[in-house]
Amino acid sequence: MFRKIILYLILFFSLNFQNLIADEKKNIIQKLININSIKFNFEQKTNEDIENGICYLKFQNKLKCVYDDNKKKEMIINKKSLVIFQKRYNKKYFYPVSKSMFKQILNREELISLVKTSKIEFRNDEINLINYDNKQNKIVILFDKQNYDFLGWRILDQFNNKITFLIEILSVNELIDDKIFKIPE
Repeated sequence: MFRKIILYLILFFSLNFQNLIADEKKNIIQKLININSIKFNFEQKTNEDIENGICYLKFQNKLKCVYDDNKKKEMIINKKSLVIFQKRYNKKYFYPVSKSMFKQILNREELISLVKTSKIEFRNDEINLINYDNKQNKIVILFDKQNYDFLGWRILDQFNNKITFLIEILSVNELIDDKIFKIPE
């Protein structure tokens, strides 16, 4: 009899935990569906280097980040192109978005798919959604546990670079002119 009670309790708590996970993911997805654009401050940590600035994200597939550095660096993603532009030196570095993790983060449908298929962990006030791409690069997408706000991401790439990109949302669904995502010539 005691074994049946223990088994029942384990099953009960396991099912409730699974429902909690499904509800958390559903709430995150609903929040993402209602977002068209985000303006945010960021802190980017790559291994030991820390950079800061402001970004403008617009679904689908548009991002512009202006770094607070002496090179006047900007990162611009517009659909399939990723450009790192150092205004001070007038240098441009072009990369395909398809080879970066941004492809999954900046496309709402792919981000929602990532949320659905990720393993979930709860840490302090964060929900961490953990996933691996086809090259076994680890990506952890961060959301606030209370209001499901997007908090950023952590990536461990194939070269063992640890990249943490934390965001502080300034505004949501503010009109953002597409001109700011124009790739410099």
